[in-house]
Amino acid sequence: MNAYLFLIGLCVIIIISFFTNMLAKKTNIPSVLILIGLGVVIQEILTKLNMEPNYFSSLEVLGIIGLIMIVLEAALDLELKKEKWPVIWKSFVIASFSLTLTSLSISFIIRLLIPGIEFLPALVYALPLSIMSSAIIIPSVANLSSYKKEFLIYESTFSDILGIMVFYMIVENLDTEGMRQLSFAIGSNIFLTLVISVVLSYILLYIIQNIRGGAKFFLFLAVLVLLYAVGKLFHLSSLVIILMFGLLLRNHKVLLFGKLEEWLRDSSIDRVYEQFKLITEETSFLVRTFFFVVFGMTLPLYTLLTWKVWLISILFLIVTYALRYGLFYIVEKKDTLPQSFIAPKGLISILLFFAIPESLQINGFQKGILFVVIIVTNIIMAWSLIVSGKRNRDEELQTDLEPPVSKKEKPELVEINLN
Repeated sequence: MNAYLFLIGLCVIIIISFFTNMLAKKTNIPSVLILIGLGVVIQEILTKLNMEPNYFSSLEVLGIIGLIMIVLEAALDLELKKEKWPVIWKSFVIASFSLTLTSLSISFIIRLLIPGIEFLPALVYALPLSIMSSAIIIPSVANLSSYKKEFLIYESTFSDILGIMVFYMIVENLDTEGMRQLSFAIGSNIFLTLVISVVLSYILLYIIQNIRGGAKFFLFLAVLVLLYAVGKLFHLSSLVIILMFGLLLRNHKVLLFGKLEEWLRDSSIDRVYEQFKLITEETSFLVRTFFFVVFGMTLPLYTLLTWKVWLISILFLIVTYALRYGLFYIVEKKDTLPQSFIAPKGLISILLFFAIPESLQINGFQKGILFVVIIVTNIIMAWSLIVSGKRNRDEELQTDLEPPVSKKEKPELVEINLN
């Protein structure tokens, strides 16, 4: 392909993605739907031109950077304050229970409908389908009440982080035999990685505040990617390093104590945080854009014509929303709408789906299932937000139309002059 045509194509995709994000904020229609649709259109055009480029070599590198940026962005969104504790613990409970119960239920359905599948491969396939996409939820819930918006942002962030970490812990400990050995391997791995990541995060922050130069972000992004890659080679939970660095950068005023408060300056770290936040959002936007488009380009459309794809997808969706409704009913009492229907799948699901190792891949599991689940969960979220917004507007209108309650006027005292 001509290099200039290729550049034109990349720029057009980025421009379309930017405007779909703006459209999503105004209409609650997720941009992921348009981007995947754009990928499908590009796939059809390339097929007619007899062009079949190989995406998967570059997809793996893009996927690694995407995971790092998503975990870093999620960590930078987590504000740990005492007054936010009720929202934090409730959202964490729902995120962890929802992820656990949904993934176990979906793995059971996979084993039921695709015979001969063992539990571990089924669970590895179920996890990407159980994770909520914070990248889609955070910009979509801007018009909800402050409590619901904050709740969903925390929940989706916890869902992202927990889902990614559990997925890679399982995949990286495949050679461990027995649940007891697996639990010990994962536990010791997490403990060792936590100790290393806390020490490295404090050192990185100390260094970063003393650099008097310009392009600090990409220097430290390179350092984080380096630490991630080295950690992977030593079979550590490398994403914990990224998570701890992001949490410390966002919440340094809470997590600093003793001598650390003297070594690290608030004003310097605040400036670094603002820069990291901005560039992380921009980089994540690019990664999301191209991954959704490439997913649409690689989607085998013929799989959507098979009844089994739709049956499995519908069962997954029923399980997802039934469990969410039950959890919200228990934790939040009767206030379950629209939160119960906000569980979109997105970039994380695609990234983890492509990261499933060959030894665990299931031949009977069609990629069309992932496509249907992503599209339908985003449509349901858009519908629930539109209905919720309409209901809130109707309630406000009703309040405005109600006549003000008039206070009883005190009778005027008439003074009678008898003289």
